[in-house]
Amino acid sequence: MLRKNKEPYSSFYNILGFYPDNIRLYEQALLHKSSSVEVEKGKWLNNERMEFLGDAVLDAIVADVVYTTFPTKREGFLTNTRSKIVSRETLNRVAIELGLDKFIVYSIKLNNHNKCIYGNALEAFIAAIYLDKGYDVCKKFVCDWIIARHLDIHAMAQKEVNFKSNLIEWSQKNKIDISFDLIESFSDNDGNPVFQTQVTISGVQAGVGIGYSKKESQQNAAKMAVKKLRTDKEFQRFIIDLKKKKTGENTETHEFDELPEEEHEQEPDEPGGCTDEPQAGPVIKEG
Repeated sequence: MLRKNKEPYSSFYNILGFYPDNIRLYEQALLHKSSSVEVEKGKWLNNERMEFLGDAVLDAIVADVVYTTFPTKREGFLTNTRSKIVSRETLNRVAIELGLDKFIVYSIKLNNHNKCIYGNALEAFIAAIYLDKGYDVCKKFVCDWIIARHLDIHAMAQKEVNFKSNLIEWSQKNKIDISFDLIESFSDNDGNPVFQTQVTISGVQAGVGIGYSKKESQQNAAKMAVKKLRTDKEFQRFIIDLKKKKTGENTETHEFDELPEEEHEQEPDEPGGCTDEPQAGPVIKEG
């Protein structure tokens, strides 16, 4: 798949910091399913299975790192931070910065707009390290070559996802109409103003949000709409058919994965046990 002789080893050394033992694992990790190779009758070689394994290994390593880095933080914060580090957006960027994009083998039909292949290949590449060298070497690579050089996990832990701006950007890119409309405003039991906003996508309600400011209610509505776009297959089909009718362009379901993942609520950094009690929110004043 790569050039013969010593060049593949040198290329991988520049990315890994060590020479592979089984170079075929790393070559397979960079082989997208669109360019699968038939190794025997009915059996095709690509990086899909390795991507599955790498995803699990990376999750475990990042969970370990986050747990150790933030010793006083509770489960919600740790989960939220891990999800930001292993998000598709982050992995795509890191894969390009590592130079993996130059070695991925894929069909020219996918073109460079399908950037998910970079993050997927990075996960498969991590699986290759794990299979070739074991967990300790794999963890060292993630810590020393990915996190230390390409990520600031303290800054990422504090970063909030702007669901509204992401949703608007996505709608503009896909030529889909979107609007944020204030449904009503009222007061809670303490007299504080509360706002309720709905998001409509091509005339269909996609999310409703509530908050103590218009901005907060819009953000919460956008968050619900993003979740619907990412997970509701029927709604995805509606958007795909609508876009094709309006522009003649086909939308792949993986394009919805470019939207940000829903974050878990951060919990306060205080000691204490588990609780099943719901989080407090605006108390609606009746009447």
